[in-house]
Amino acid sequence: MAFHDRPGAMSLHLLRLVSPSLPVGAFSYSRGLEAAVAARMVIDETSARNWILGTLEHNYAELDGALFWRMAHALERDDSERFLSWDAWLAAGRESRELALEDRQMGEALLRLLTDLDVSLARRGPGRAVTYPAMFAIAAHHWGIAPADALMGLIWSVVEAQVAAAIRLVPLGHTSGQRILIAAVPVVERAAENAASLPDDEIGNVAPALAMASAWHETQYSRLFRS
Repeated sequence: MAFHDRPGAMSLHLLRLVSPSLPVGAFSYSRGLEAAVAARMVIDETSARNWILGTLEHNYAELDGALFWRMAHALERDDSERFLSWDAWLAAGRESRELALEDRQMGEALLRLLTDLDVSLARRGPGRAVTYPAMFAIAAHHWGIAPADALMGLIWSVVEAQVAAAIRLVPLGHTSGQRILIAAVPVVERAAENAASLPDDEIGNVAPALAMASAWHETQYSRLFRS
């Protein structure tokens, strides 16, 4: 199915899945932003916006987003082998210990939640430990959320969590946070469309500063966040 061939009405279940109240612990991770602030790479609203939207478009969308898109369609085809293959690719793409742990811990938290909510695919078990985007794909599939809408929701949830972290870390005011979120709208749309059209041989990480910041965070003296 093409990216734009999707229902016009967005499921309210998607709003629930991208809500900060979803109990997966997303609030406790900064994805390297805390180390970037400590290293003075992020110092104000402009640099926070550039960091958040830049890593989103050139890292998250081109790895997590592209592989999420494939996992969502594998679930539609009931192709568990391909689903697990894309999931394994994503797990192998983490560039630091903390990013790998964040992904696994959030994935496990969402798996427990979906199991408690009697989501059948989660209760049967997807075959092995899964990434957070894989579990998000299972949740979206269960509640009938179109892959294109789910992809934009997943990407948006990352932006919102990063902005919340930046408000605490830089620190920024809430008005600055809203300006970044407003600026994020066309970026999220563009990133989602790119993720959905990216060829297999172009999927991957292209954010060395993010990888270094995440590695630095492992030994940072004082930390508010787990990554």
